[in-house]
Amino acid sequence: MTIIVQFHRSHYRDFKPYYTDYVAVHLRPYFPHLVSYNRFVELMPRALVPLCSYLHTRKGHCTGLTFVDSTSLAVCHNKRIARHKVFDGYATRGKCSMGWYFGFKLHLMVNDQGELLAFRVTPGEVDGREPVERMAEELWGALYGDRGYLSKVLHDALLAGGLKLITLIRRNMKPRLRRLWDRLMLRKRFLIETINDNLKNVSQIEYSRHRSLTGFMVNVVGALIAYTYQPKKPSLGLWRGKSGLPVLV
Repeated sequence: MTIIVQFHRSHYRDFKPYYTDYVAVHLRPYFPHLVSYNRFVELMPRALVPLCSYLHTRKGHCTGLTFVDSTSLAVCHNKRIARHKVFDGYATRGKCSMGWYFGFKLHLMVNDQGELLAFRVTPGEVDGREPVERMAEELWGALYGDRGYLSKVLHDALLAGGLKLITLIRRNMKPRLRRLWDRLMLRKRFLIETINDNLKNVSQIEYSRHRSLTGFMVNVVGALIAYTYQPKKPSLGLWRGKSGLPVLV
C-alpha cells in the first residue's frame, strides 16, 4: 500500500520504471522482502479493499461549504474504442467539456479547505447528478456546483436533509435572487477544478494501460490517498484556527 500511494507522490509517469529504478534500488532497505515487478503487479489487486478502507479514514470534515464536480477518466484513445477489451462491459462513452471519451467518471465533493469529503466512480455515461444525493448524506450547509447539477428534484431532496444545492443557471432561465455570499462562492468553484487537475497531472489517476478493473480501482484509490497527504492543498483560506477552534475571517 505504501509503494502504491508513494508512486502518485513521485515524479514518475509510469509505474514500471518507478518500481524497478527507484523502489528496487533506493527503497530496498525499507522493504527487505521486496518481490519482482511482475509479482508485485500480480499482488496489487489484493490491496484494493485495505486501500478503500484507509481512504475513508483520510476524509476531511464538513465545514458547511462544499463543492461538487466530476471529471473524466478515459481508459483509451477514442480511435481504439472499438477494439478495447479490458473494460468491455464496464466503461462507457461519456462527454465532458473537452468532448467525447471512453471510460469512467470520478465524482468528488470537497470542502473549502480542499479536503476530500465524498467520492464515487461511475461509468462515463452516468449523469453527474445521479450519485450526488448518496454522496451528500452526511453533509450540511451549502453545496455549490456548475450548471450540470441544476435539478429541482435534487435540490428538494438535498434540502430535506439539511443541505442547500446552489448552482449556476442557464442563459435561457430567468435570473434568480441570491445572497452575495452564494454568488461569491459560485465563483470559487475553481477550487475543485484545481484538485481534479492536480489528480491528473501530479498524481497519475488517469492511465490508459490498465490490465483489469481491479487494477484501475487500485490506481484511482491510491491517487486519492496520495492527494490527502499533499501538504499544501488548494484552499480558499476562509478559516483560521486557534486553540482548535476555527474562526471565519
